[in-house]
Amino acid sequence: MQQQPDHAYPSHWEADVVLRDGGTARIRPITPDDAERLVSFYEQVSDESKYYRFFAPYPRLSDRDVHRFTHHDYVDRVGLAATVGGEFIATVRYDRIDDRGLPARNPGDDQAEVAFLVQDAHQGRGVASALLEHIAAVARERGIRRFAAEVLPANTKMIKVFTDAGYTQQRTFEDGVVRLEFDLEPTEQSMAVMRGREQRAEARSMQRLLAPGSVAVIGTGRTPGGVGRTALRHLLDSGFTGRVHAVNHAFPEGTDRLDPEGVPAVRSLREIDGPVDLAVIAVPADRVPEVIDDCGEHGVQGVLVLSSGYAEAGTEGRERQRALLRRTRSYGMRLIGPNAFGLINTAPDVRLNASFAPAMPARGRIGLFTQSGAIGIALLSGLHERGPGDGSPAGVSTFVSAGNRADASGNDLLQFWYDDPDTDVAILYLESIGNPRKFTRLARRTAAVKPVVVAKGARHHGTAPLGHTVPTVRIPDSTVAALMRQAGVIRVDTVTELLDAGLLLASQPLPAGARVAVLGNSEALSLLAYDACLTEGLRPRRPRVLPSAATPHDFHTALAEELAREGCDAVVVTAIPWVGEGDATAPGEGEELAAALRSAAAAGPAKPVAVAHLAMDALATALAAPAVPGTADDAAPGTPGSTAQDTGSGVPSANPAAPAPAPAAPYPPARVPLPAYPAAERAVRALAEAVRYAAWRREAAEPGRVPAYDDIQEAAAGADIARLLDHLDPPAGRSVPLPAADAAALLARYGIPTEPSLPAPGPDAAVRAAARLGYPVALKTTAPHLRHRSDLGGIRLDIADEEDLRRTYGELTAALGTPEELAPVVQKMVPRGVDTVVRAAIDPAAGAVLSFGLAGAPSQLLGDIAHRLIPATDRDVDAQIRSIRAAPLLFGWRGSQPVDTAALADVLLRVSRLVDDHPEVVGVDLEPVVVAPHGLSVLGASVRLARPPATTDLGPRRLPVY
Repeated sequence: MQQQPDHAYPSHWEADVVLRDGGTARIRPITPDDAERLVSFYEQVSDESKYYRFFAPYPRLSDRDVHRFTHHDYVDRVGLAATVGGEFIATVRYDRIDDRGLPARNPGDDQAEVAFLVQDAHQGRGVASALLEHIAAVARERGIRRFAAEVLPANTKMIKVFTDAGYTQQRTFEDGVVRLEFDLEPTEQSMAVMRGREQRAEARSMQRLLAPGSVAVIGTGRTPGGVGRTALRHLLDSGFTGRVHAVNHAFPEGTDRLDPEGVPAVRSLREIDGPVDLAVIAVPADRVPEVIDDCGEHGVQGVLVLSSGYAEAGTEGRERQRALLRRTRSYGMRLIGPNAFGLINTAPDVRLNASFAPAMPARGRIGLFTQSGAIGIALLSGLHERGPGDGSPAGVSTFVSAGNRADASGNDLLQFWYDDPDTDVAILYLESIGNPRKFTRLARRTAAVKPVVVAKGARHHGTAPLGHTVPTVRIPDSTVAALMRQAGVIRVDTVTELLDAGLLLASQPLPAGARVAVLGNSEALSLLAYDACLTEGLRPRRPRVLPSAATPHDFHTALAEELAREGCDAVVVTAIPWVGEGDATAPGEGEELAAALRSAAAAGPAKPVAVAHLAMDALATALAAPAVPGTADDAAPGTPGSTAQDTGSGVPSANPAAPAPAPAAPYPPARVPLPAYPAAERAVRALAEAVRYAAWRREAAEPGRVPAYDDIQEAAAGADIARLLDHLDPPAGRSVPLPAADAAALLARYGIPTEPSLPAPGPDAAVRAAARLGYPVALKTTAPHLRHRSDLGGIRLDIADEEDLRRTYGELTAALGTPEELAPVVQKMVPRGVDTVVRAAIDPAAGAVLSFGLAGAPSQLLGDIAHRLIPATDRDVDAQIRSIRAAPLLFGWRGSQPVDTAALADVLLRVSRLVDDHPEVVGVDLEPVVVAPHGLSVLGASVRLARPPATTDLGPRRLPVY
């Protein structure tokens, strides 16, 4: 085999991964320093596993074996290890081979033989599958396109690892050995397999934290009021069904000690018999590392760090936080925090309150995630006020407030909630999005089965850049909101709106459309609701106004009739209290009215109902309460009240005369509560969010497709990018522009031709360039302050001949500056059309974004630019083109000839593919793109590259690096 020079240690191959059982492991390249670890690992592998690996008894590794398995050139020979606690639990290795299966002698050979060995105690945890993903990515990086593996037929577990990976493969049987060969190019199936494993593993890791069988509170002082003592008290008060231990090194020595709360008290985890699933850490930051070591050595599955003094405390704290994360992951544990508020799980068989919340929230169907403890308090308090009692729409299934979010994040909770049967609505308050690509992918998938409602803080201050990439544009927050909506996320601005939308979605069916009926006993309040519907883009019917003294029976009848209407998709009910003689509140305006409304809603077609009320707290409480036979929902309607009406709006009442008193009749029990709002605008806004989300769900059923282009040269483009990055060598955290010729060549790999521009440093050079291109030509300056500014005279078009060109050149330089300042170029004229702009960039809050608009200052000034998330589908780009306000110019406005929007859509899709395939491409700018009646021309193009971040959403699954 031709010896390849050893490459530097590839640190970017290091990764932390979540395994099938929810634990974590670290994957890294094997080095010569791992000799002792490898020998120790091999000694713990069973004879059967050794036989499966080497096809013969192989009790121990020779010195030569150890040297061979720990010395790699990181090109033709690569070994990776999965480690927990610094020790090997599994290894994988590939060796490049030629077409005959012999060691490769040609560096261009693109095949390799791969083999695994997993410690028996860790088999079944998905370690081999994770290693296969990472060794495949390494191989592709080193130019290997195909793996071969020889496996004994009895080694069914390893055969399953290969066959379940989703790669295109061939399988043969010869000489008693199964030979598997498979291409390493990712397929739709292999990506689906990887995403499915990722979801199950990360969901399992959260489930282990949220449903522990045993909890140790470390740092429980003996006096009330401390952090640890408070956490322990809340845990016990919640009725936690598992085992609880109080841990404090200051407890006196001895056996059979009890904490002041009456639970077993120990000085360290070593004194606890049996497993500890969750450790709640409440000790000073400088003591946390030794506690993490104790947890890791005891086999704790996850830690909740309540302690502060980390990233929120400045530079020193950030370094302390990085060290905490490294130490925690080295033991295979997940981390909530540090500086966390805590965890809650209301499931009856768990009842976990490992948080600072003094009371267990009501059990319900809403999942909550916050980064801020203060916002967590506000959300829990708001839900309690809106629906106390288990089973109300304001009830909580699970709650996580992750503080500094060093490890577990909103992404992990989305993975957990995706198929959690106890959660119907996911609510998140985020201050930053660490991996926007992954967030939008997970949010899109979760939103397809249940609503995801998000409020984001720091909207006007921005967030930290995504990894090492630098965006070429900063997208306004309003656009980020629109992009989230594209992914199905219900983006709101405030905590109040989080609760308003969440409550409606948790209790009501999704609307089939935007047609809204408005009814109530207040003309003014109904008008406010009507106007709010128009503002939110809904289609309201004229309000149906009942008498101000309308009885519960009147409301029941009106709501039942509106729900039954063919042209009604949702109903907003408005209600005000009626005050009779002596200012006595009319009977039946609370529980009885609630029973009437709930009964009508339950009996009618499945359509959402929202109630807006003024000063009727009893009504709101009764509407939110769970139905219990024999109480409010079984009550008879109230007695009729006065016939007086609320007037002054100018809209005629639907009931000009007071109805005759209706006989009392019991309402059947209604099991579905109704959301109530103290303002009509809030009720309508929540309903509008449900309407938009339901429309997205219907559209998501047919999301379009990402076209498969036969002419895209993905592998060649990847090689070009690697070469250019090596040559340009951008510093960490920076992007660099490509030279024009390299940018054009890279775009051409993706079927995006650009019109050549030839430099014209003087009139003679301009004439030679024009002769080469052919007349007519354009003369343009490339000075940054004049690019694409025809209004300033930096672009001269339709130059017909040499005389015209020399004259124009002189006029240009006389008016705008010297050739050195202007850097003019000559370009061949192309067919006239509409000038447009196509861009792609990495936005720190939204991920990879595709942008489109018409060229020119007006579009930029007015913000007439449409954005879509990458990867974009054909339906995405078609809607994107039509969504700008100036779109009629593309489709024949005022009798003009329509331009080739199909060619424009094709360019948008190809740019999307380029950025999606290669995370190193952090910016693409095509301006102008002249779209003619037939075809288009790209007259200007620039591309920016950066080193890919350690965490992307394109390669093998891995946990983010803090």
